[in-house]
Amino acid sequence: MRRPSWSSLCLVMCAAMCLVVCLVAAGFLGGAPLSAAASPAASSMQAATQEQVYAELDAYLQEQIQDLGLPGAAIAVVENGVQVHTAAFGHADSSGRPMTPQTPVLLASTSKTFTAIAVMQQVEAGRLQLDEPVQTYLPWFTLDDGRSAEITVRHLLHQTSGMASRHTAFEYSDAQGADALEEGVRDLADSPLTSEPGARFRYASANFNILGLLVQDVTGQPFGDYLEQHVFDPLAMDNSHPTREGARANNAADGYSLWFGSWWRQTETPAPTTGMPSSTLYSSAEDLSHQLIALLDDGRYGDSQILQPESIETMFEPRARTSGSTRYAMGWFTRPLVESTDPAAPPPAERTLPRLLEHQGEWGNSHTYLAMVPSDGLGLALVINGNDTAAPSRLKAIDSNLLRILHGQAPTPTVVQEDWLQRSSWAVAFGLLLAQLLSLGLTLRLLRPSRGAATRKPQILLAWAVAALALDGFTLWLCLSYAPTQFDTHLFVIIRQFPDVGISLVPVLALAILWPVPRTSWLLLANQKRRRESGVTRPRVTPKSA
Repeated sequence: MRRPSWSSLCLVMCAAMCLVVCLVAAGFLGGAPLSAAASPAASSMQAATQEQVYAELDAYLQEQIQDLGLPGAAIAVVENGVQVHTAAFGHADSSGRPMTPQTPVLLASTSKTFTAIAVMQQVEAGRLQLDEPVQTYLPWFTLDDGRSAEITVRHLLHQTSGMASRHTAFEYSDAQGADALEEGVRDLADSPLTSEPGARFRYASANFNILGLLVQDVTGQPFGDYLEQHVFDPLAMDNSHPTREGARANNAADGYSLWFGSWWRQTETPAPTTGMPSSTLYSSAEDLSHQLIALLDDGRYGDSQILQPESIETMFEPRARTSGSTRYAMGWFTRPLVESTDPAAPPPAERTLPRLLEHQGEWGNSHTYLAMVPSDGLGLALVINGNDTAAPSRLKAIDSNLLRILHGQAPTPTVVQEDWLQRSSWAVAFGLLLAQLLSLGLTLRLLRPSRGAATRKPQILLAWAVAALALDGFTLWLCLSYAPTQFDTHLFVIIRQFPDVGISLVPVLALAILWPVPRTSWLLLANQKRRRESGVTRPRVTPKSA
């Protein structure tokens, strides 16, 4: 037999190799399937699946608006550096103006994510250092604790300064002036620390208000102006504003509160510029998606680079443990993405789950939510121009279920997590008001001269004086001690941010503070008079004659 020549063998081998390459490219030999760009059918299937997910997302949000009676909501989704979906439902104000993805809404605490960006920009510029004490930049800064000199920029960013919300609350203020931010920080001088700086996480918006003032001080530019020039403009956030005045000029949505657990009412709550760096910025769902795109793409949005990749990595590093598996980075909570798993299946190891970065914003009349899954390049922004302050977990459940839908999971039923006092706070306040009014009425009846008054035993007046004082004491303890501690905020914040509670609580406190002294005095005087009239007064003892 004649042996094949080397040239023939080479031709056969080349042909075989070409055949293998073609088969692998076609996906027949276990190789990868055609890419979406190479396969119109696969591309159409993927697009159809995405559209189905977005349709489910919109349907769920519409269902929640209908079931909860929410005024309006807007959503934006980004994926791999692109805004892939926006939608809006409901109305922006009482005129029926439709909510849109471009409608500005009061952000509440999601404002902190922008302040973190501004601070890291100044760290890059060398004007701020993370581990430098705040007093390096604000020599006058002090709290009612000598340890305040140890608070660093990093402590503020990670919410580990040791300050507590109830000691540093500003949300009841109406200040709108240019100097309000510095005045608000100076007002912290009487605030105590609850722990050693850097020791543990304690959420307080004052941390970020101080950070905003630091940016303002080292740049020589008002914080709001700085944000517009160095954050909003580079991110093409045309519907974002640092002040309420600017947002209203751009047709911002009105805010609504759920009154008495029954109906939604347009409600004015304070949005002071004192809290601009932590709570009172305005933005739209579409604009927020631009921020998410930049943070997920190493700080770049279009031709703008707002932060270097190293700064974003530092900002996302979780250094403070909050609870369970949740940590706090710089302006972001981080935790395993449990929404990506089937709740009916055995829970997977948390270390195997993608990492989620999120932040919620809760104001008396708005709710916002930002979320990012860096490993998936996925981002979600939600704004709602209303809030149920008695049970905010109902709206937080919407946040979680939107993440579930985006990850192919079915929404889970809402579980209200608030305690009885918060859920029934308006009823408790109304009950206290009713009790105080009944106390007032009964006191006036007991003091009023009448035919039967002379027959009443004087002990009744004394017993009632003690009982009324006990009611006042309980009222003041509940309002001034228990509730602020339970909600970790100031009493004035409860009154202003819980309007259906405040409407009863103000007269309750007025009666409990102003009425006890004159009431008790009159009751004691009446008691003495009644004792004399009934002959209960001790008779005078006359000496016996010798």
